[in-house]
Amino acid sequence: MPVRIYDIAKKLGLTSKEVLTKAQEMNITNAKVASSTVDKITAEYLEETIAKELKPAEAESEAPEPTPEETAPSGPVLIVAPEEPEEPEVEEAPEAEAEESVQTEEAEESTEAVAEPEVEETETAEKEAPAEPAEPAGPKLGQQVGFIDLGGMPVRREPRGKREREKKKDAKPAGPDAKPAGPGRVKPRFTAKADAPVITLKPPIMVRELAEELGRKPFQLIADLMQMGVFANVNQAIDEPTAKQLCAKNGFKFEAKKRQRDASAPAAIQEPELVLDTEDDEKDLKSRPPVVAVMGHVDHGKTTLLDAIRKADVVSGEAGGITQHIGAYSIDVPHPEDKKRLEPITFLDTPGHAAFSAMRARGANVTDIIVLVVAADDGVMPQTKESINHAKASGATIIVAVNKCDHPAANPMRAREQLSEHGLTAEDWGGDTLFVDVSALKGDGIDKLLDAILLQAELLELRANPNRQAVGNVVESGMEQAGPTATVLVRKGTLKVGDMVICGQYFGKSRALINEDGKRMKTAGPSYAVKLLGLNGVPEAGDEFNAVDNEKAARELAEERGDAAHKEKLEGRAGGVTLENLFAQIDATTAKVLKVIVKADTQGSVEAIVESLSKIESDKVDLEVIHSAVGAVTESDVNLAASSAAVILGFHTRVDKTAPDAAKQHGVQIKQYKIIYELIDEVKDAMAGLLEPEEKVEINGTAEVRQLFPLSKGGVVAGCMVTDGRIERAKVRVVRGNKELHFGKISTLRRHKDNVNVVRAGLDCGIRVDGFDDYKEGDLIQFVVVEKVAATL
Repeated sequence: MPVRIYDIAKKLGLTSKEVLTKAQEMNITNAKVASSTVDKITAEYLEETIAKELKPAEAESEAPEPTPEETAPSGPVLIVAPEEPEEPEVEEAPEAEAEESVQTEEAEESTEAVAEPEVEETETAEKEAPAEPAEPAGPKLGQQVGFIDLGGMPVRREPRGKREREKKKDAKPAGPDAKPAGPGRVKPRFTAKADAPVITLKPPIMVRELAEELGRKPFQLIADLMQMGVFANVNQAIDEPTAKQLCAKNGFKFEAKKRQRDASAPAAIQEPELVLDTEDDEKDLKSRPPVVAVMGHVDHGKTTLLDAIRKADVVSGEAGGITQHIGAYSIDVPHPEDKKRLEPITFLDTPGHAAFSAMRARGANVTDIIVLVVAADDGVMPQTKESINHAKASGATIIVAVNKCDHPAANPMRAREQLSEHGLTAEDWGGDTLFVDVSALKGDGIDKLLDAILLQAELLELRANPNRQAVGNVVESGMEQAGPTATVLVRKGTLKVGDMVICGQYFGKSRALINEDGKRMKTAGPSYAVKLLGLNGVPEAGDEFNAVDNEKAARELAEERGDAAHKEKLEGRAGGVTLENLFAQIDATTAKVLKVIVKADTQGSVEAIVESLSKIESDKVDLEVIHSAVGAVTESDVNLAASSAAVILGFHTRVDKTAPDAAKQHGVQIKQYKIIYELIDEVKDAMAGLLEPEEKVEINGTAEVRQLFPLSKGGVVAGCMVTDGRIERAKVRVVRGNKELHFGKISTLRRHKDNVNVVRAGLDCGIRVDGFDDYKEGDLIQFVVVEKVAATL
């Protein structure tokens, strides 16, 4: 039968460690730890060998007093605290030798090597108690020990021994009331006297400041803090409860002084909410200059006309004599009635070349008056028609300048006739459009044109509030050596150097304002265009800009717009107006209008399609052809469709390579056809799709009321005979004569005593309709099906 090492140690009254040492000297390899086992024969041999060696040791153990130096290295020192209530490590003094052995075995199993000397020293302390009066009495039955000081004894677990030695340092009692240090040690609590002096400090409570108030050295306070379990240096702050404990220990009271705002101190700065635009009071509005855009066909003399107006040579600075960007010019001209009074006019030179049609659309959306330049020798050209359509879409007032009247082949009347076909009729012919004959080269008629512009501006009563934050639009933008630039037109307010500006998804502080002559300006009022420097990116032409006060809010709003634009780009541009989703795009309360742009391969096809579309008659939906021309679908057509919410219809024509990308960007639909009647039919279907669907009622069965059966709980059951079709448990209407009495759902449908779902012709049944009991014999109950049918024109 195997025997454990600690059983042998218990039997011999030794520690397991001593038995293990002897077993290793005897080359017993199985003996490694106290719980190791050896066979019975080896155990007997080990016991006999150790017993022989213990005989002289037992004689020495009967000596009266062993010295502390002999016990210190071999075992623990027992320090007794009689005043402690109870300690979990205590052992009771045995009455008999057998009880002592059982308790010692339990202690050995829980503490291994440390528990063996614990029993040994307990017995030794009991013998030493009467011989040493200086030491407290040893533990008796019912008494408890305080803690065990391991002293210099080597222990198996180094971290545990280290903790015990640290606790030993704190365990020395300073007086009769001191508590020993141990695992359950409680931090000391100090209470200040009622009449103690008060120390007041404002948070944060620094250790150095508190030491000065207490009259102590900072390192002394740091030592007190360490005893309280708080580690802080002289430059660190402590909390209010810790400061109260420190002050109480030193005989003071502590009060934290609350930081209160001084009455004379300025109020806290609250960032105002970001307001981009506000409504202006009528009394603050003042007259502003008109914004005039010059449009027309390429080489019809737009820039030459502006050159004559400004008396400056602009064409010479342009590549190939074609304006490359939108320029803005402000001039002062004499008033037609008072020549001494100068009136400012702002001109936007929209390029006339087909490649810049998108820029022309931008110019049309920010102007008050449009000067349409038509050459007297060429008359109305394709880009002239596009300019007319852009001008009408913008809603601006149109003034026609018939240029090149000095040309030998000039025919101003022919230009008037052609323009009247496009809805621009001269005032001389009973219309409302001003026509002015001019010659840009010779300067003839320029004064009359400027007078006409000022006259129209007075009729429009253009006013704005200059004493507010600036609001306007970007006319053109780009990247230059100085950074991102944007040509902006101020609509209202005054833009100043240093203003915080938010424009689309970009923002920045206006570092410089440059006019058309390259001169720096400090301010720009309503209807003035300047080049703005200072944005952190290049905005889109047509974006609105706002001058704001709150830079932080402007930055956050610009970042939100940038994130939204990025998300929209990832998810795909929201679809624009298409023939299929047109009904979803138009609110039911607004006028239902379908706008289209027609492009075909020949003029005959264009005229045929436009004529066929004009013959579609409907009082419910209007069809508007905003532009029709011969040629391919270009980016200019896409820009016009985007600004007008129109659909492009192509017939036997191609699409320019740049147009699909622009259409995808703006959400414009381009439909191409090869058969004209397919085009007409789809347009008709799209127009019909604008209408609300019509409801169609179909009668699928009729039952005649023959007898009434009142119910005891209230209500009436109509006894009916199905005369036609079938009656289902669905929606029915009750008819008396030719008048409909009720429309509702059948709640109960029975044949004899069974609930059924369908009763066919020739059978009787009982019917109850929700919300109706006023039946009479002879009434008809009709089973109807309501269907929604697409409306027709």
